[in-house]
Amino acid sequence: MMLDKYFKITENKSTLRTEIIAGITTFMTMVYILAVNPSILSAAGMDKDAVFTATALSAVIATLVMALVAKLPFALAPGMGLNAFFAFTVVLGMGYSWKFALTAVFLEGIIFLILTAFNVRELIVNSIPLNLKHAVSVGIGLFIAFIGLKGTGLIVDNPATLVSLGSMKNPAVWVGLAGVIIIGVLLVKQIKGAILIGILVSTLIGLMVGVTIIPEGFTFVSLPPSIEPIFFKFDFSQVFTIDMAIVLFTFLFVDMFDTVGTLVGVSSKSGMLDEEGRVPRVKQALFADSIGTFVGAMLGTSTVTTYVESAAGVAEGGKTGMTALTVAVMFALSLFFAPLFMIIPAAATAPALIIVGLMMITPITKVNLDDYTEAIPAFFTIIMMPLTYSIAEGIVFGMLAYVLLKLLTGKAKEIKPIMYLITVLFVIKFFF
Repeated sequence: MMLDKYFKITENKSTLRTEIIAGITTFMTMVYILAVNPSILSAAGMDKDAVFTATALSAVIATLVMALVAKLPFALAPGMGLNAFFAFTVVLGMGYSWKFALTAVFLEGIIFLILTAFNVRELIVNSIPLNLKHAVSVGIGLFIAFIGLKGTGLIVDNPATLVSLGSMKNPAVWVGLAGVIIIGVLLVKQIKGAILIGILVSTLIGLMVGVTIIPEGFTFVSLPPSIEPIFFKFDFSQVFTIDMAIVLFTFLFVDMFDTVGTLVGVSSKSGMLDEEGRVPRVKQALFADSIGTFVGAMLGTSTVTTYVESAAGVAEGGKTGMTALTVAVMFALSLFFAPLFMIIPAAATAPALIIVGLMMITPITKVNLDDYTEAIPAFFTIIMMPLTYSIAEGIVFGMLAYVLLKLLTGKAKEIKPIMYLITVLFVIKFFF
C-alpha cells in the first residue's frame, strides 16, 4: 500500500486505521481554534469570517508540510498566546494597526525559514535556560485563562481594584462556567473531543438563555467566507522602526518556545526521542511551522505553531505523518461549515481558553523553585504575563531577572553568551 510505504506505518508498528483515528482525535481536540482565533483577531479589527477561512487554510497547509515532509504526527494551526499577543498587545496595547502586526508575522515567517535552513533556531533555543522555557508556557497559560475568564464576564475591570468579580446575573457568565464544568467532566471521562463538545454544548445552552444569536437565513453548510478583507494586507511603512523590531523579536521568541517545547514534550511522551534526547527530523518539523507562519500571514492570520493537543492523537497511537495528513483533511472539510462556527459566542469559546490555559501550565511541576536564581526569574515570567496583559513583558522581566541574578551571585558561567545579547535588546526596549 502506497500510504503505508510512504509513511512507514507498519515499520513504526502502527496501522492505517490507528493513524486515521489518531488524526481525527487530534483534530477534535484542537478544532476549537476555528472559533477562538477569529474571536481573538476580530478584537484587533479584523474581519471575523475572513479570519475563519485563513485559520483553516493555514492549518491545512502547515499540517500538510508536517505530514509530507517531516512525516511526524503533529498538527499545526495559528497559535494560542501568539494570537493574543497579536490582538491584545500589539494592536490594542501598543496602538498599531492589525496590518502592522500581520507584517511582523510575515517577516517572522521569512526569518524562520532562513534560521531553520541554517540550523540557527535550534542553536538559539538550546541556549535558553530550560527553567525559563517551562515558565513561559505557564505564564502563557495563565494569560490565556485570564482572557477566557474576561470573555465570560466572570472577571471585569474595576477602577478601585483593577479587576473584580462580574455580575452573576449575567447569563454569559453561567454559560461560560457551564462550559468549563462540561469540558472538565468529559476530560475526566476521557471523552475524545472534550473541548469541542464543551464549546458546542455551551453554544446550545447560550441559545436557550439568549447568549447565542442565530442570524436570519442560517445554514449549516456553505462555501468558505472570502479572505479578501485580510488577504496580503501588509503595512511595510514601519518595517525599520524600533517597535517593529521588538514586536518581531517577541513573535520569534515566543514561537520558538511554543513549537520546540511541543515537539520535545510530545515526542518524549510518545517515546520518539533518540538516544541523545533529540526529536527525529526536527529541522523538517520546524520548516513546517515556518512555512505555515509565512503563508498564514499572507492569508491573514497570526503565527502558526505546532499544537500541544497533538499529544491526544499520539496517545491514541499516532506515530507517523499519516496522523497529520488526517488532521489536514479534517481542517479542509471544516472550511465548508463556517456558519456553524461563526454563531459560537465568546461565552462558549471562553471555557476552551480557560481549559487550554490549564493544559499550558502543566510544566509548573518542572520549574526549579529551590534555587532562587532560577525561581525568581521563572516567577517574574509567569506572574507578569497576566498582570501586564502582555506575553512580551513577562519574557522581558524573566530574562532580565535571570541574567542579573546569575551575574550578582557568582553564577555567570551558567549564562550562555547569546543571553547577554537578548538582555541588551530588552534593555533597549525599555528606553525606546
